[in-house]
Amino acid sequence: MLNADRTDPALLRELIAAELESARARTAGLTDCLDEPDLTAQHSPLMSPLVWDLAHIGNQEELWLLRNVGGRDPMHPEIDPLYDAFEHPRAERPSLPLLPPAEARRYAHEVRGRVLDLLEASPLEGAPLLDAGFAFGMIAQHEQQHDETMLATHQLRAGAAVLAAPPPPAAPADATGLPAEVLVPAGPFTMGTDTEPWALDNERPAHRVDLPAYWLDTAPVTNGAYQAFIADGGYDDPRWWTPQGWEHRTNAGLGAPLFWSRDGDQWLRRRFGGTEPVPADEPVLHVSWYEADAYARWAGRRLPTEAEWEKAARHDPASGRSRRFPWGDAAPGPEHANLGQRHLQPAPASGYPAGQAPCGARQLIGDVWEWTASDFLPYPGFRAWPYKEYSEVFFGPEYKVLRGGSFAVAPVACRGTFRNWDYPVRRQIFAGFRTARDQEGA
Repeated sequence: MLNADRTDPALLRELIAAELESARARTAGLTDCLDEPDLTAQHSPLMSPLVWDLAHIGNQEELWLLRNVGGRDPMHPEIDPLYDAFEHPRAERPSLPLLPPAEARRYAHEVRGRVLDLLEASPLEGAPLLDAGFAFGMIAQHEQQHDETMLATHQLRAGAAVLAAPPPPAAPADATGLPAEVLVPAGPFTMGTDTEPWALDNERPAHRVDLPAYWLDTAPVTNGAYQAFIADGGYDDPRWWTPQGWEHRTNAGLGAPLFWSRDGDQWLRRRFGGTEPVPADEPVLHVSWYEADAYARWAGRRLPTEAEWEKAARHDPASGRSRRFPWGDAAPGPEHANLGQRHLQPAPASGYPAGQAPCGARQLIGDVWEWTASDFLPYPGFRAWPYKEYSEVFFGPEYKVLRGGSFAVAPVACRGTFRNWDYPVRRQIFAGFRTARDQEGA
């Protein structure tokens, strides 16, 4: 559906309705599987109770679509402060008088019914929030982003498994014969976008960036490679860590990725309520920026900058243009990338040959978010829109940029220009990394 003609109002309405329904079906799947105590409990101080996310999704949909676009009066103005993400830190949310699960579901359902009526009557043009259905697309992305957050809460939750999905496809036959790294030639490319209709403000505007040549890992760093770092004492050698990273590693007692444990000679991991051996060929997951940076230094390499990541993912040397995705402009299909919670783990490294970028790198979209070396900063000419709290308030050196999306990211919220960010200590997110190095003599 993401390939639909957005200039045709009927097709655009169909696309929007499908994306809203897809997000809501996923929300239901993540919440209907749990009883009320699990929905109202806080499974980690880093995360909201799932019932907060459930009502927050409906509240944001009401705020932006019914009130801002539709000009409607607030349905329940008294709850607005409870579900304002900036009003109350996550650690405080369990103490708030939140709507119980049944009421939260009813509220979100009532909002959605009114939104679909509004969509049917909307001209989808004539105002910036309506152009190409932007506000509706923003809300579909918002719900899917919270679905990813709720999936992370499921991973942090103790107790038996309640989610299931088939395993990802096995590594393709050519995976073992691929080079370990690919060369991205020197030269300019267009970073960011002015044309992606549902791109968010931090992805804009498009601008020219000129980079020297560099080498980039063909695939994300694997669990097996990361185990070699651990075995070589990587967590115990301050040479590989920044001063801040070493302080955090020491204070937090880090010795392996989050959810890993040792059983004799074998590494195990906990995944959505089950325990299993760590697959050596999967991209490593649940590592902080500090851990990713330390591994890269130990390997004699570095993390790629955000610009290097995007050039590798989007630049087409044959045409000189930047694509929407590594494989082209077509929306992601199951042959291109591991997205949308289709699977509950990354696919083996070097998978998805149909999703390969022109430079030869694979899995730049899906599987794991990839830490970059870059701070989260605005592009030249950035303009906060439609509200500064989405991006502007987070700009600064305290946040690091992640790119590419994970298996938990929906296609509607994932593209070659999409930017994610988090603190360098964060490990509960579905993050891994790949490494880079300068071209010798460049």
